[in-house]
Amino acid sequence: MKKLILSIALVGAATLAFGQKKVVREAEKGFKSGDFQAALTAIDAAAANPETSGDPATFLLKAKIQTKIFGTDSTNTVETLEKGNAALETYMKAFEMAGGDKNAGVGKEIYEDDLMGVPDNLRPYSVITLKNVSYDKALERYQNDDFEMAYEFFNLSGEIDPSDTLAHYNAAFIANDLGRFEDAKRHLNTLLEVENYDGKVNVYYMLIPILSTEEKNPEAAYEVVKKAKADYPEEKILAEYEIQLLLQLDKMDEAMSQIKEALANDPNNTGLLLRSGYLKEQAGDTDGALVDYKKSVEVDPNYFEGNYYTGALLLEQATKMLNSLNDLSDAEWEKQSPIVGKKADENYKEAASYFTKASEIRPDNTDILIVLFQVHTRLKNTTEAEAINKKLVEKLGPNWMEN
Repeated sequence: MKKLILSIALVGAATLAFGQKKVVREAEKGFKSGDFQAALTAIDAAAANPETSGDPATFLLKAKIQTKIFGTDSTNTVETLEKGNAALETYMKAFEMAGGDKNAGVGKEIYEDDLMGVPDNLRPYSVITLKNVSYDKALERYQNDDFEMAYEFFNLSGEIDPSDTLAHYNAAFIANDLGRFEDAKRHLNTLLEVENYDGKVNVYYMLIPILSTEEKNPEAAYEVVKKAKADYPEEKILAEYEIQLLLQLDKMDEAMSQIKEALANDPNNTGLLLRSGYLKEQAGDTDGALVDYKKSVEVDPNYFEGNYYTGALLLEQATKMLNSLNDLSDAEWEKQSPIVGKKADENYKEAASYFTKASEIRPDNTDILIVLFQVHTRLKNTTEAEAINKKLVEKLGPNWMEN
């Protein structure tokens, strides 16, 4: 009797196991035929049954079905993304169940390489397939100006494969444009960790402004610049970044040291000349500053900042000359006033030429026009002053002097 009961139990167990394997086969059939919802229903039943729920192959098949569903959804919306995320979660569950080994068994199948352009029935529908499908969706969304979803699909591709530099760079680029700076930094930092990635210099150029400008964190930006310079010592722009950050951090001596070194390698760099002049001006060496400012304009006559800073310093020097007369006795004032006044007027005339050029470069800058009006008024250049006044009236209205 016991033997009979045992035989019946064994038959029942075998029948149940056979039944569950049949459900898995139904899921496989639906996967291959394109009836994905029926396939998903069948595989969910198998995944919930103790006889097949412990087999990582069950969840691999489910992930493949989910990837098919994800790929065939051409709407590429948030709901589509959720399907892709669900597929990734299932792949990772199967991988964990299989022992986390990419080189054997189900784990190897999960990470089987996916060749682009082959017939669909030859694709392995591995997690790499999911990555590639998501990347294609990102491109489609980007081409249709849906940058939020383009980012999300690039992000999914990058999450699947941290070594996919193109997915991470595209995700970082879009996130930066969208103002999603934390997301951008995450992808950029991932790229910096990829060995032998030859595009790191572009990563640095994106990361540094995020830290220094968007997040107002010059200390962090400076640390990144130092690392970038160690990786790319010949990159001149990195030297300019370093100098600018040293100025922000009020490390004037270090900034000047770096400027001198940079100018030795690039003597006609207008940005470096301007910063050199600025540091000299801050240190009280206005004559040295003026030399650097003027040289920046000699290198590039259309350099707005060079023209503006030169004109401004010439005016400042003229003002100091005139103010110095206030400290003189009446007798000395009578003697020095014509001499100092003439020298100040020379500065005003020279400043006018630089501000005129700056105004030509940026004709809508009314602040420069106001300065020019004041300079020409002082120099009694009536024609020039009236012409500038006319421009200011057109731009600011007839009562611009009262504003």
